[in-house]
Amino acid sequence: MLMQRNQAFDHAEVANEAITIGQQPLASVFQTAPTETVEAGKALCWEGDAVKHFFHIQQGVVRLHRIIGEGRRAVTGFHFAGDVIGAFLQDDFLFTAEAVTDCKVRRISRKSFHEEVVRSESLRPEYINLLCRETMAAHDQMVLLSKKNAEERLCSFIMTMANRRGTTQKGLLHIPMNRQDIADYLGMTIETVSRTISKLALRNVVASEGRHDLRILSFSRLQQLSGNADDFSAETCHRMSVH
Repeated sequence: MLMQRNQAFDHAEVANEAITIGQQPLASVFQTAPTETVEAGKALCWEGDAVKHFFHIQQGVVRLHRIIGEGRRAVTGFHFAGDVIGAFLQDDFLFTAEAVTDCKVRRISRKSFHEEVVRSESLRPEYINLLCRETMAAHDQMVLLSKKNAEERLCSFIMTMANRRGTTQKGLLHIPMNRQDIADYLGMTIETVSRTISKLALRNVVASEGRHDLRILSFSRLQQLSGNADDFSAETCHRMSVH
């Protein structure tokens, strides 16, 4: 079991590396721009602002959120080092982008970005890939919020974080956002997030270690509990039971 778990984490680290490598050509567009420091809690852009610049995250984590009826916050996504913010938008920002941690970013004008992409044969497919990934992420989020229960949502989130960020020795995963951020992203209350983590801990799936660390005890069970398509048996077309 330990060997299988380590293999799963190796695959997660490979997936994380593939995302980073795939974005390097687009990162080159930002190389001449100065690095800016954005403190945790500060905004890079505001919902409704005209899209005049695109941002490339050098370091740190950024959350995207919108304000809906009665001042409620809906977190629509998180971005990490290597990500580009704003490249799929047309006119106005649909979200406010705030630093979860202290961040370092570079920005270039929307006009300059598009001119570089048009000029470069290598950048055009990378830009298309970026747009495709953004579309896939939006579809995944729609399924998560509309069809998955609380446990499936949280397990899906933990798996995504593990695949995106990789893990350290023995499956320790650092989650920089707080539980309110996670709740607002998953369409849950903070109490439900905490209660669900406790239930997963009792089932030896994950173990909470401090405010921002989770130890993944069973990657295979976490995957099954996420409600993804891989949970189904090819022979019976029924979901495999998890005890």
